Amino acid sequence: MARKVAAMDAKEAEEVMRRELEAALARLAVAEEAEERLCVQLGELEAEAMTQAVEYQQQVRELSDRLAFVDGVLRSSGRRSAVAAGMD
Repeated sequence: MARKVAAMDAKEAEEVMRRELEAALARLAVAEEAEERLCVQLGELEAEAMTQAVEYQQQVRELSDRLAFVDGVLRSSGRRSAVAAGMD
C-alpha cells in the first residue's frame, strides 16, 4: 500500500511540475512577443529620431544661410545690426 501511495504522490508531483513548466513556457512566449514588439517600436522611434535630426540640421543650415546673406547685405551697405555686431 505504501508503494502505491508513493507512486501516486510521484505522479501527482510530476503532473504539478508539468503544469508549472507549461505555465513557465507560456510566460516565456508572452515575454518573447513583448520583446519583439518593443524592438519594432524602438526601431520606429530610432527612424523617427533620425528623420527629425536630418530635418533639424536642414533648418539650421537654412537659417545659417539666411543669416550669412543678411550679414553680407548689411556689410555691403556699411550697416550692421547690433545683434550681428555682437556675434563677431
